[in-house]
Amino acid sequence: MLRRSGLSLGQYFLRRKNRAGFSWYFSKTKMSRLVQAQRLEGIDKNVWVEFVKLAATYPTVNLGQGFPDFPPPDFVKEAFMKAVGGGNIMLHQYTRAFGHPALVTILARFFGKLLGQELDPLTNVMVTVGAYEALFCCFQALVDEGDEVIIIEPFFDCYEPMVKMAGGTAVFVQLRPKAAEAGKLMSSGDWQLDPAELASRFTERTKAIVLNSPNNPLGKVFTREEMELIADLCVKHDVLCFSDEVYEWIVYDGKEHIRIASLPGMWDRTITIGSAGKTFSATGWKVGWTLGPDRLLKHLRTVHQNSVYHCPTAAQEALAQAFQREFDSYGKPDSYFVQLAQELQQKRDWLVRILVARGMKPIIPEGTYFLMADFSEFKSEVPDVPDSDEPYDSRFIKWMIINKGLVAIPVSTFYSSPHKRNFDHFIRFCFAKAEATLKAAEDILQQWNLEKTGQ
Repeated sequence: MLRRSGLSLGQYFLRRKNRAGFSWYFSKTKMSRLVQAQRLEGIDKNVWVEFVKLAATYPTVNLGQGFPDFPPPDFVKEAFMKAVGGGNIMLHQYTRAFGHPALVTILARFFGKLLGQELDPLTNVMVTVGAYEALFCCFQALVDEGDEVIIIEPFFDCYEPMVKMAGGTAVFVQLRPKAAEAGKLMSSGDWQLDPAELASRFTERTKAIVLNSPNNPLGKVFTREEMELIADLCVKHDVLCFSDEVYEWIVYDGKEHIRIASLPGMWDRTITIGSAGKTFSATGWKVGWTLGPDRLLKHLRTVHQNSVYHCPTAAQEALAQAFQREFDSYGKPDSYFVQLAQELQQKRDWLVRILVARGMKPIIPEGTYFLMADFSEFKSEVPDVPDSDEPYDSRFIKWMIINKGLVAIPVSTFYSSPHKRNFDHFIRFCFAKAEATLKAAEDILQQWNLEKTGQ
């Protein structure tokens, strides 16, 4: 009878208005057991999901999320159009799972030269879906239950949950600010590791340290001496290094990016992570890579082949052509890597001037898209709630988005729970934006300042 009428069991109960039967049916079918895996406990919240949604709800100028709102260079776009519009139909199909042959070949040549290593494109390079997947593969492949992973604060927020998902324990060590010279703004270089404190974090349970230079959110570019300190401790304690170098080309004021894998004793224990999105201003392409010895990368390949398996072929082909161009023009004035850093340094300096004029105290970054700013002078705008579980900077930015139309990211996000309150008077701005976007932000802050002073 039910099959003849075409009704589902639920519709049958409703049509007969048999509410008791309907409730009985669903009470018996609803799962009562806990469904989520324990490894997800406490990592369900994500600042990017929360603040991107809030920014989309109100008319805003977005200096929060780290993506350029200007296009990639013409040669990169042209390479992509050629890949998808040319006659090679295989560029629309699967390619090699661990990296398109053309891309891994040029990555091996390019970075082999920089690292002083002869890289095998098939065993020393693996292409991933952005640096995010590269990091995920590192933790899943090489961190086990009970392992400790050292994370330097402030840190990009995905490191800690990825350690937890792998069953490891995150151990934190802070970059501590030194007082700036009189009359000068603080620099990201003024934030330094205490050598004794760092050494104390290495134990017999330490499996790896995560290094992010240039650092997001601070913009610190670690010096050679700081790198050597970390390298010596890794060698002494037989510890791996996951080196997140996605902002490697974005350094300012003549600073030098040091690749820790190039230091003595480090190639064999380091996985270097890069990002085409940050390198060529195309974050939506989601192509990244890992470089390292085969003894480590073979385990990352196991994770990759059993999860993502494959990255977009056409984007990899386009990036192979883009890297070939940069290989040929490396260090020359027409190199995009040279031009991008010069352009972003100008934008950095502009945003610094804007913030200083409006009463904030920016920390001058040596690299990356970002700068941190002390907004203590604005705290009267949003009264503190001492008993609130939410850090002050997070509540301030939500208020700023809704009432001023300006988006930033709370710096407390980049600290472990015990330390969030110590840094909730800082917010992070992204200056990798078009001039029109930065001008709109300047107008908002100028109007805000006029309202504060009653003019």
